[in-house]
Amino acid sequence: MAWSCSGTTNAELISNLIRKKLISSDTVAAAMTAVDRANYVPDKRHAYEDSPQSIGHEATISAPHMHAHAAELLLRYLRDRPDGRGARVLDVGAGSGYLCSVFHHLVVRSGGGGGDGPRGVVVGVEHIPALTALAERNIRADGLGDAIDAEEGIVLVTGDGRFGYAPKGPYDAIHVGAAARTIPPALVEQLASPGRMIIPVGTYAQTFVQVDKDAEGRVTQTDLFGVVYVPLTDRPDVKV
Repeated sequence: MAWSCSGTTNAELISNLIRKKLISSDTVAAAMTAVDRANYVPDKRHAYEDSPQSIGHEATISAPHMHAHAAELLLRYLRDRPDGRGARVLDVGAGSGYLCSVFHHLVVRSGGGGGDGPRGVVVGVEHIPALTALAERNIRADGLGDAIDAEEGIVLVTGDGRFGYAPKGPYDAIHVGAAARTIPPALVEQLASPGRMIIPVGTYAQTFVQVDKDAEGRVTQTDLFGVVYVPLTDRPDVKV
């Protein structure tokens, strides 16, 4: 069903995702409409296909239906917190930068950056410096240069995403865009209370897992559905 969501324009792609009930929230629809996928894929001819595409360095930009799933699953955690601060989001394996941009729009639209109120932040972590640079170019090309230049907004970091990025945590929402063998403990630790992480887990057989931490810090895991993601790995020249 998901593969039939392909369109010839970004608007048609989003419309098809809505029609197939992969997007159910007006907020998610508006955020994904605001981010033109053509600015994030190497081959513009296939920008609006509902399929993953290579972005080099053995990495991919996920299929749009998976981005829709991620946005819908994390939406409730992208609003201002009771303590008054804006939402904080961590995107591990930021890749092309597409989902960082979608999360930025969601944080702003959900109350984390309007007027003089609290401002949310989206942190994208990539282990390949060239992909960090690619994400920044793509995000700027999509009109979000001001978000990158701001002290908060979109922050891009080169590092091992399995260790998260503690300086900007804790995170209300964490998305992991590559498959981990097991759930990295550092990411669970950096998850806010309450907070939610979604992560593909496994090697040959992978499962999209939802990790929830409640207000008391109790952690639960829910297996959602089977997926196929590239593995969460080191740079080729790094050994651990």
